[in-house]
Amino acid sequence: MVDLIPVGQAVPAPDGTPLAARGNHQDWLLSWHPPGERPEGRAHGASGVCVAGADLVLVSHHGGHFGPPGGRPEGDETDLETLCRELREEACVRVTAAGLLGFSRSECVAGPELGLVLVRSFWRAEVLVDPWEPRFEVPHRRIVPAAAALDEVWDYADGSVRIMARVLAEARLA
Repeated sequence: MVDLIPVGQAVPAPDGTPLAARGNHQDWLLSWHPPGERPEGRAHGASGVCVAGADLVLVSHHGGHFGPPGGRPEGDETDLETLCRELREEACVRVTAAGLLGFSRSECVAGPELGLVLVRSFWRAEVLVDPWEPRFEVPHRRIVPAAAALDEVWDYADGSVRIMARVLAEARLA
């Protein structure tokens, strides 16, 4: 099992450099790509750094590892449509403005999905926070000062945390 660490302890991922990660009992290479350089691969959804004034909205599936909400597309949704729906479902927020930060590319290099390439978009989303009424797969929400993002957002101590450090840097939270 890989340990979790605060994103603030990680060096942000550089453009296009493969970084090793492990997930779902498989080995992956992750890389960061700027907004104008969407990499090839299967659309794997959208995630958003949710900014509500001076606060950041984070979610968790199990109450310990908090990060930005997001999810996979339904039907022929665009990345922006996926973002708005997923943020509403997972974090009970409404997107008022969103800017694309970039893309993460994940290539499975060992395991049952060998060769699979997934691409996720990351956004900075200005949001309005609605009452917390969890109805989907995310039972925990936390609202923290945006200035504390580097200490509040944790990720796995591999390439994943470097991608998240880049996301927060691009969102101007790092």
